[in-house]
Amino acid sequence: MEKTYIFGHKSPDTDTITSSLVMCELEKQLGNENAVACKLGNINKETEYVLNYLKINEPELIESLDDESNVILVDHNSPSESIDNLEKLNIKKIVDHHKIAIETSYPLFYRAEPVGCTQTILFKLFNENNIEINEKIATLMLSAIISDTLLLKSPTTTQDDKDAVAKLAEISGVDYEKYGLEMLKAGTDLSGFSIDEILSLDAKQIDFKNVKSIVNQVNTASISDVLEMKDELEKGIEKIIEEEDLDLFMLLITDIVNSNSQVIVLGKEADLVEKAYGVELEDNTALLEGVVSRKKQVVPIMTKNA
Repeated sequence: MEKTYIFGHKSPDTDTITSSLVMCELEKQLGNENAVACKLGNINKETEYVLNYLKINEPELIESLDDESNVILVDHNSPSESIDNLEKLNIKKIVDHHKIAIETSYPLFYRAEPVGCTQTILFKLFNENNIEINEKIATLMLSAIISDTLLLKSPTTTQDDKDAVAKLAEISGVDYEKYGLEMLKAGTDLSGFSIDEILSLDAKQIDFKNVKSIVNQVNTASISDVLEMKDELEKGIEKIIEEEDLDLFMLLITDIVNSNSQVIVLGKEADLVEKAYGVELEDNTALLEGVVSRKKQVVPIMTKNA
């Protein structure tokens, strides 16, 4: 029987990686023994913390697949964030919590909900199929929800996410607040990363109407520490703008402790940020108070003002 490759978006985060692992377990429990958890890029330090904590190997790295291969997409549905020949693959299922950005010529299993994390949906799927969630799977799910909702502080957090965290913490035996803070802090360690790597860690191309943009987000426990690299970061951003012919590049430096973001903005449409948030950029930067969610507090606001 042919393999079914399960993967999330490029520049994978904790939800992406853990969802591929958890979806793979779900598929096997449902009888698909040829399911394989995969990834489309290197893991970040936060995800590394989770996998080391559980003593779990990373999913298999794939760069290409043969046409007509069977795949399942988790934590993404946009071709621009997926494997390059996605349109030539056989998409069997999609489980996601983002807006719909894909169209197929055939029916498929599609489960998307406006929740804070893909793992919240997978938590429901395990329960709906009467499949037991063991301690390891519970910890994977819990880690992703903590990551995507910033310990349930993000405006993307829903009651479903909170309910899932309560149950998963019980199953895993994890003090989710203590564990979650340590996990998030592990993800803020930028030592060992080059400027190019920092600028691609969690970068997404998001076009605000006709404004071709990239929005990258890095979490930190100290915004001032990241700003020490500002000159180098700006040089790297300018290079990306030229290579990708961008109108705008936003680097959100998100403070996981105080729930604010300092933004570094470059590009010919930089004033769009000033218009959208009512701020004045000083030396290409401004503090966006209370902004922690790219999905809820950047994409809709920037699109509305574009």
